[in-house]
Amino acid sequence: MARILIIEDDRTFSQILGGFLKKHNHDPHITYNVGKSLEILEKQNFDLLLVDYRLPDGTGLEVLTYLRDKGIPTPIIIMTSFNDVKTAVKSIQLGAMDYITKPVNPDELLMLLDNVLKIPEPFTTNSIEHADAIKGKSATADKLYEHIALVAPTDMSVIIMGESGTGKEYAARALHMQSKRKEKPFVAIDCGALSKDLAASELFGHAKGAFTGAANDKQGQFEAANGGTLFLDEVGNLSYEIQIKLLRALQEKVIQPLGTTKSVRVDVRIITATNDDLKNSVTNNTFREDLYHRLNEFKIQLPPLRDRGKDLEIFIKHFIKQSNAELERNVTSISAEAKAILLKYDWPGNLRELKNVIKRMVLLTADEVALEQSLPEEMILSIGRDTKPSGSDLKAINEVNEKTLIQETLIKVKHNKSKAAKLLNIDRKTLYSKIERYEIE
Repeated sequence: MARILIIEDDRTFSQILGGFLKKHNHDPHITYNVGKSLEILEKQNFDLLLVDYRLPDGTGLEVLTYLRDKGIPTPIIIMTSFNDVKTAVKSIQLGAMDYITKPVNPDELLMLLDNVLKIPEPFTTNSIEHADAIKGKSATADKLYEHIALVAPTDMSVIIMGESGTGKEYAARALHMQSKRKEKPFVAIDCGALSKDLAASELFGHAKGAFTGAANDKQGQFEAANGGTLFLDEVGNLSYEIQIKLLRALQEKVIQPLGTTKSVRVDVRIITATNDDLKNSVTNNTFREDLYHRLNEFKIQLPPLRDRGKDLEIFIKHFIKQSNAELERNVTSISAEAKAILLKYDWPGNLRELKNVIKRMVLLTADEVALEQSLPEEMILSIGRDTKPSGSDLKAINEVNEKTLIQETLIKVKHNKSKAAKLLNIDRKTLYSKIERYEIE
């Protein structure tokens, strides 16, 4: 039985959802806005949060941010009725475990709950198995594996860059497994989910009584990874104070647990990952330049799924096979119409989004062929909106091309409109006018 907090302002829907969860042996609790939910989370613990994206006094992202800042590891599933995968991708970037669109499919919800509640320790893992460990065969993929094979046997620090969902942790595990440290621990930490105080304790450990709530001595993850590899995901989220301690640990190979004066020697290879350009953070004085150069002995850029060509079909087949095993289905193929949509779609959530979409398709397919109807509605709608006009209407064709260029630029700069306007060589006012005209979300 899981203790679940539902944050949903539609009272009828929230009651139906609560009844459904209770029927499946869960313990649901309901609240209707951001403010009240934060009050509840101050006093009570939950196994899972089901959060509506749009609420009367804010959005579900505020709940996500609150949990991350407090260092509370409770998993969140975001619910959205806006048919907008960008919202879901943004939620996952902020730390949501998954998302589901309304109207909620009961079987899909149970599948998500099962997946999220099975997830082990939120910050670290010593497992070297990876369910999505499958290689692509494109020229881009070949170059990526060549770089991994080249740097893996060394002790060089590596920065892995790439959009959310491109498989940065998989690349880090591949580096570890091809290194001389493969028999030693691989420890992964999500820095984006750590508050300032929790980050110091998580990385370096603490002594009993070091701070309020420190009831026992705790070993830090540097010590846990001793002799092996420490993977710091979203390293750009570490506070400036933690960056100073991290730099000392890397330079001197020594850490000092909180609340102690002892120095502990550690031998750890550092791999970091980010979906932002740390150079910009250095320029903005939010990331130390000396730490950046210490981490950036070798850089690996992971390509987005939309740039991986024939690899997409390989990943589709892989995730169908994986989903069949997990859901006890026997899907052998995808209809031509559904496949055309999958191949045309832009995949802003990359491999993570593809895996979720294929799993949903397999879940909703009773026989051997997955049809277009099993695709998420927002995906079908987005493909429909992006369909290019036929014929010789030059104005219409130019407008479609302009809209596509603006959309691609906004995605590239993570919807920073000032940067987008600069790249497009237009002023912000013109950009806003075109966004409104083309109904770009």
